Amino acid sequence: MQKIAFILLFLSFCTSNISLSHGIRTELTHIDAGTKYTKLELLQRMVQRTKTRARFLASRYTDPTSQVSIPSFPSNGEYLINLSIGTPAQPLALTLDTGSDLIWTQCQPCLQCFSQPLPVYNPSNSSTFSDISCDSDLCQSLPHSACHKQCMYAYSYGDGSLTVGSLGSETFTLGSTQIQKVGFGCGFLNAGIFQSNESGIAGFGRGHLSLISQLGYGKFSYCFTSLGESKSSPVLFGSAADLNNWTSGKVQSTPLLSNPAMPTLYYLNLTGITVGTTLLNIPKSVFSLKDNGTGGVYIDSGTGITQLAEPAYKQVKLAFLSQMNLPIANSSNESFDLCFRLPSSSSDKVEVPKFTFHFEGADFELPTENYMAQDDNGTICLVMGKSLDGSTVIGNFQQQNVHILYDLEIGKLSFVPARCDQL
Repeated sequence: MQKIAFILLFLSFCTSNISLSHGIRTELTHIDAGTKYTKLELLQRMVQRTKTRARFLASRYTDPTSQVSIPSFPSNGEYLINLSIGTPAQPLALTLDTGSDLIWTQCQPCLQCFSQPLPVYNPSNSSTFSDISCDSDLCQSLPHSACHKQCMYAYSYGDGSLTVGSLGSETFTLGSTQIQKVGFGCGFLNAGIFQSNESGIAGFGRGHLSLISQLGYGKFSYCFTSLGESKSSPVLFGSAADLNNWTSGKVQSTPLLSNPAMPTLYYLNLTGITVGTTLLNIPKSVFSLKDNGTGGVYIDSGTGITQLAEPAYKQVKLAFLSQMNLPIANSSNESFDLCFRLPSSSSDKVEVPKFTFHFEGADFELPTENYMAQDDNGTICLVMGKSLDGSTVIGNFQQQNVHILYDLEIGKLSFVPARCDQL
């Protein structure tokens, strides 16, 4: 907090929402797309990013009655949305993040920028860039801001990573659709452990600064292709996000909940978990939001691996230990907490128990490949973990090949199994 205040003090001395009637489709690429990693290596990298993400999310809420301090780090996220801004258009690759609101990218002239594959956006080369005033609603929505002729912002993380810049307005191009006067952060001082392929972050949260709020659409959807596939994943806005347009399967829906302490996030009412045919004996209080805003269950595009509240994770782990009928593997792989040794004969059939999340009004039965992974050493591992802060986070690995719709107008999350590479 002191670092942010100092930056804003230094800086002080040195739009309307858009309502579109039609839908938009654009594409996502996995952050490790085009690399030569094996699927196991991809999972290991995802696990490490998940741990980083968990520290970042846990750090954003501070309970004044708690003496526990969790170090925070910027999250690299998992999926990049490919779009362009400016006139003429300049390409960006921004992390799709349902856990934050601000849209920002690195900008010229850079005082300090991290390395990125694409050219850094230059507002002076665009005829449609303009500064956003300090008295605008978007500027007032920033958690930390200062005024120096235009609106300045600063985001800082616990490891010293930060992004600092000015709030601007620009034409965004998503797919073949141009949207004018979208507010975003033009970051000219960006430092830390941003080490992926991103140019910045596209906030898809529930606040005024997010891309979803500024576009004025009441809904959006995405469908993540399987890890390691070269095909892109679709992200759809407005009427294009209607699940019935893309599938003949059964669409299920569950209410979206709000947490005043973390208003950006998309919370859900998880009532239980079944492993195999056994409904686990997990008290509902394990998944409930506490009066101080801690706990609860939310779905997050930027988290790779689902993180369960510790009492729930212990129950899940015990259920797999009792139902897998395989010896525990003494794996040297530290990425996974629970692994089993596969039979030496490929003809021996391995029975993997089903896994189902029970949400209010909807049962989400995961495909086996969305929670179990086999490595080259003859082991099969449970791809889930326990959370750091008592909350439960549904990660994107568990969302693979499921078309998921966030309908903000009616306050529901809907989903249906899909072949995401065919949408």
